[in-house]
Order: sequence, then structure tokens, then C-alpha cells
Amino acid sequence: MGNAAAVDSMEAMMASMAALAVLAARSEGRSDAICSNPLRDRADACLEGLEVTARLEAMLAARKVRFTAGFANVTRAMSPPDEQPHQRLARDMGVVAEVACALTVSERSASALLAQSHELTTTLPLTLDGLQAGDLSWQHARIMVDETTGLDRAGAAALEAHFLDPDAPHPARWCPAGELVPSRFRHKARTWRERHHPVSIEKRHAKSFLDRRLDYAPDRDGMAWLSAYLPADQAAGIWNRITAAARSLQSPTETRTITQLRADIAAKLLLSAGFATSNPTAGNTDPAPGTNSKGAAASSTSTSTSTSTSTSDDVAAVRLPVTDGVAAGVVPDKDVAAAGRAPSPAAQVLVTVPVFALMGLTDEPADLDGYGPIPASMARKLVADGASSFRRVLTDPRNGAPLEIGRTSYPIPAAMRQWLRIRDRKCSFPGCNNHSLDNEADHILAWANGGTTGITNLESLCRKHHRLKHTTAWTPTEATKDEPPGWTSPTGRHYLSEHPDWEPPHWPGQIQDLLRDHGAVVRTTAPSGRRPR
Repeated sequence: MGNAAAVDSMEAMMASMAALAVLAARSEGRSDAICSNPLRDRADACLEGLEVTARLEAMLAARKVRFTAGFANVTRAMSPPDEQPHQRLARDMGVVAEVACALTVSERSASALLAQSHELTTTLPLTLDGLQAGDLSWQHARIMVDETTGLDRAGAAALEAHFLDPDAPHPARWCPAGELVPSRFRHKARTWRERHHPVSIEKRHAKSFLDRRLDYAPDRDGMAWLSAYLPADQAAGIWNRITAAARSLQSPTETRTITQLRADIAAKLLLSAGFATSNPTAGNTDPAPGTNSKGAAASSTSTSTSTSTSTSDDVAAVRLPVTDGVAAGVVPDKDVAAAGRAPSPAAQVLVTVPVFALMGLTDEPADLDGYGPIPASMARKLVADGASSFRRVLTDPRNGAPLEIGRTSYPIPAAMRQWLRIRDRKCSFPGCNNHSLDNEADHILAWANGGTTGITNLESLCRKHHRLKHTTAWTPTEATKDEPPGWTSPTGRHYLSEHPDWEPPHWPGQIQDLLRDHGAVVRTTAPSGRRPR
């Protein structure tokens, strides 16, 4: 960073501090300015002050990064050129200890800050620039460091450019990275990384499949945690089926929350389920991903997957009601009723599959609703086995967008609800993570006020934000066939919608050659550009 840039950065921070002082006076009613609505002016000053404070925090975080990296670099420069390995280790330990004491943090936290500062100052210049300008928060910067870890320099630069460089070949669409809440930004960054990782998702899944496990951890107050590390389709099927069962039990007389109902249903089913044999893998004949039936390594183009879709009654796995196509050994609905208080309704999970991947011509990832990219072999297996808990969605081979489903009038038909789930993917309210299975379809402009039942007048809302819309002045803006609505707050602030980043699929070489022979031009351009502010 040059002297001129450092001066500009400091001047920007000083200007923000001056603006913050003015806003602090307004928010406390100490401003000399005359206004018609003093309380509204104070409320606006508080919100503007929060925005300026967030930008200033980001600028200070960037300065902290530069101080941290600078100390490490200067200490290294002062070291003798013939420094031995043990001396280098001691120097690094001393740097960590010095930073920890200066910041009054643990050495572990100081070590993490040093590593993050090194990456930001050497590998991620766009992220550091965004942090310094106040366009990204420190949380966003840390996420970028996390998601580029393990990628080579070119891969890290491509991921960073996708979200932060509007001139990149296929930049992220619509909502800028800094305007996404950190959890949503992490989801998008992880999804992009999965799609573009130099090692195919098939190979990585085959390796990670071997690490599946169930963990038990005691906690305080007579409670404990039980967690499972499973293939994504199994975990999503279990979660969505239990959620659907929990929703079916809700009523005006039910005092338990949806979170409590999920836990109660899972516990009841697990403790009520039997074991058919002493072998917990009996009946599951599917090989692990990347292996054949004898356990030998298989080619990466194999369409087999370990994701068992068997519903054999003699499978001895713990029997969860996750319908056909998910876990090996599924308890029938009549047993679910006996285990709990009500049979679980079907919970359809959307699986978005590129056409060529479904045909087996490519191995580009499919997308599992509420999770993200999954191996193409997993998606092909779900479709081939006719799993009723999964609904296939094909994408357009020209630009990667989902293909249209259809529409009718006021009562929202099932096909249109599915299309709405594909478009919105989650609750459309800014920052909400509630994904589509658990949301409600709502008219943007009420039917009674002249609204139509078309995809451009519908939105997905979780129950909390559905209630917020109808009880406060929060208002959704217009939507399109491919774009969920943004939102306008009671104070007049507008928040952009979060749009799925559809990417053009990979065209198999044989298809491209065939088209060229017939004089056709293959266009695989993804939608690009950002919506005007």
C-alpha cells in the first residue's frame, strides 16, 4: 500500500468520524437544525449512525490487518539472513505472543489474525480494498479467507473476482457481497467454490464419505448433543421429513415450538425404532462413492453413488421416516404413527440438475435445495431410483437457469409453488436463511387489491416474515419470473433481493462437435450485470 493510498484511507476514516459526531448529536436531539418531525429525525439519525459505524468498523479492521501483517513482515526483515529453522520457529512464536499481548487476546486468536492478515495482504487484494473502503465487513473478509483456503492462487483470485470484480467473466448477480448477511455470503462463496474446485466434487465426496459418523457430546443441565455426519441427500431428506412432520403437528393447542417438535420427533423415532439384525449395514449393497462392488476404486465418471435409496425391510439401520430414496431402511408410515403422534407427510426436496449431467455426459454438480452443490452421480441415483421425496428440476443448457413450470389462477397450484421455490430458494426477506421447503407462498399485491396469481406477484416467506409483512409497514417490491422481490423498510430504505447465481453448464465435446457440423453456434453465456441501485 503506497503512501498516497494510506493517506486517502486515513482521510476517509476522519471524514466518517466527523459524520458520526454529527449523527450522534442528531440522534440525541442536540442538533441545531430545525425539522418538522424531531422524533423521526432522531430515528433516521440512529439508523444512519449505525451504517456509518459499520463502515468505520470495516475501515479500522483493514487498518488492523495492515498493522498486523506489517509487524510480522518487519520482524522477519530484521531477522538474520542465515536464520536456522529453530530460530524461525522461535521468532514466529514471539510474533504471536507480541500481537496477543498488544490486543489482549489469546495466542490462538492472535495466530489466526496473523494468518488472515497475511492472506488478505498477499492473496486477496480485492477483499482488502473492499474492507478498507467500508464495503465489506470483517466477517465477510474472514469468510473470503476461509473459502479460499486450500485453493491455489489462481483459484482464490477467481473466487474473489466473482464476488468483488464487476468486470469478471461471470460476476455474482444483483446483490453485492457486502450487502449479504455473512451467513448468506458464506453459502454463496462455498457454493461457487464447490462448483469450481480443481478437484472434482465426485472425488472429494468419495473421500469424505468414508468419514461419516455419529457423535454424542454431553452438555450442561442434563442435556446432550447428538449429531451425524452424512451424505448431503440423506441429511437433507431426514431434516425436511422431520420438519414436515413437525409442521403437521402444529396447532392452536400445541405449545411446543417448531424447534422443540423437531427434537421430540427425532428422539421418539430413534428410541422407538427397532434393529432387524445385529449388522447395522445389512441389506445396503451400494458401494461407497468412487468404488465398485468389490471395494476397488472406480473411475470418476461412474454414475453409482453410496447414497442408498433402498427401502428393504431387513435393513438394520436406525429407521427414520425419510421416505424412499434417502436412508437405507425406512420405517413405513404406519410405524411412524406408532412411534410418534402423526405420520410424516412427504417432504419433497428440490434437486436442480444440469441436463447434460442427468444424461451422464458431464459430471458437473447438481444443486440440492437448502444445501448446495452435490455430486452429479448422487443426483442421477436419486432420479433413477424414483425417490418420491426428491423433485427433479432441469436447467436450461444455454444459461443454467431452471426451466419454466407453469401457472393458473388464484389458488396457487402445486407446479407454481415448485417454481416459486426454485426462484426464491429461501425466504425472500433480507438475510433470512429459512429455505424453501418450510416457507409459505404469498401474494405480493393482495388478490383482493387486484393482484394476480402469477409468478411475478408471488414470494416465499417464512412464517415470521409473513407475519411481519402483514403487521408492519415493511413492503416487498416487484418481482420477476427469475428474480425475487426486494424490500422497502418503514423508514424508506430499500434492500435488494438475493438472486441465485445460475451458471452456464458444461457442454460435452461431442455435443459441440455435432452442433458445429450443422453450422450451429453454441452460446453458453450466463446472465450478468448488477441491478441498478
